[in-house]
Amino acid sequence: MARPTTSLAALAALLRDGENVISPYVRESHEEPVIGELAAGGPRAAGAPGEYTLLVEAIREGYLLHYETPRLIEGADADLRLLAGDYLYALGLERLAARGDLDAVRELADLISLSAQVHAENGAGSPAEAAGALWLAATIAVAAGSTPEHERAKEALRRNEPEAAAQLLESAAETAGRAGLGNALARAAETVGFGAEDIPNRG
Repeated sequence: MARPTTSLAALAALLRDGENVISPYVRESHEEPVIGELAAGGPRAAGAPGEYTLLVEAIREGYLLHYETPRLIEGADADLRLLAGDYLYALGLERLAARGDLDAVRELADLISLSAQVHAENGAGSPAEAAGALWLAATIAVAAGSTPEHERAKEALRRNEPEAAAQLLESAAETAGRAGLGNALARAAETVGFGAEDIPNRG
């Protein structure tokens, strides 16, 4: 697995060296790539954990540019932040598609579209709670594979059902437990607004 700061440093270098409109706004970050490392720790990413760390963190940074506080882009105006976010979404998905992991492409595309829905609607609880649960569940699906329970939880979120976030967390915890990722999931939970104690049946 990549060292904690490696993927964010590599992502920053990739963005800076790309000589595009966001390059002048790239900065370094000492934040650990916990979400990416959760994805990379699973059996589906065993062949290229560093790459999975980087591409998941690219999509995470795209999300942060759209909805929260980015780690690697500083000083960009609102329009440029949206443009940079879209670019990072595409970068992550393209790198994943190049690996031939179409199941993970579908999962992360669902993550992007459902995140947009969550932030436009409030019926499924607070946007931060629902989005955080979605990020954990999607990352576990990339790491260890989807399950019928996970797919049903995503459908509940699409229908804006109030229990969707809890269902996502439960399905993520069950899959993480089977894959030996319970502690990594709890660590990642703390970066998206949950405490380790919010993860059910952590093993």
